Amino acid sequence: MKNKRIGAVILAAGKGTRMQSDLAKVLHPICGTPMLSYSVELAKEIGADRIAAVIGHQAERVREACGEQGVIFVEQRLQLGTGHAVLQAREVFADFDGLVLILCGDVPLLQGATVASLIAHHDASGAIVTVMTVNLDNQVSYGRIVKNDAGEVLRIVEAKDATAEEKAIREINTGIYCADSRFLFSAVGRIANNNVQQEYYLTDIMEIARRDGHKVSAFVVGNATEVMGINTPEDLAYACRFMEREGT
Repeated sequence: MKNKRIGAVILAAGKGTRMQSDLAKVLHPICGTPMLSYSVELAKEIGADRIAAVIGHQAERVREACGEQGVIFVEQRLQLGTGHAVLQAREVFADFDGLVLILCGDVPLLQGATVASLIAHHDASGAIVTVMTVNLDNQVSYGRIVKNDAGEVLRIVEAKDATAEEKAIREINTGIYCADSRFLFSAVGRIANNNVQQEYYLTDIMEIARRDGHKVSAFVVGNATEVMGINTPEDLAYACRFMEREGT
């Protein structure tokens, strides 16, 4: 992205109960390296000069494991949703003017070239916020991308809040975004929690942007494996096999 700084916020506060382990999800090793480290190195690869990791469960252990990677750690003491998580990083980016990437600490297979394409798409589209999406046949628990007839993103609806019609949508939210820094940290402060989970969903920034008169965009990736979240021991084993096979 020309003449604009890039920062990154990595969401890494979750416990990861489906991992069936006492270890925080993002500390589980893939090919001998803590899962979170892959997202940190990805942020560096695409040129982020300020990286904040939002941590919560076993925060001190996460600091110890990844503290030498040049990350600024911020703690989400209460797990109130993804929007609330990003809000915790607002002070870190108070003087920052540029693009902020939202990455997930449990998505270790994402490639730098894909994120570079996301940024290029965002830049070319003139959007204030762009969400990375993927089309899935089995999209049970993911947020759906609701678009109008012109293909414009209207909103993202979480699976638990979706109507039967919305649940049939195949295009889903990967949890990865890029957004104008000033807009992002203003928007996350305006998110409400009037949903089934009573959480502050980061997905709501798409609707907030549209209400403010801004353009929003979706960037569809073709490779679902790249954006898979690691949620179970089976996912972890698959990611390790994939990395060994691809030599990444």
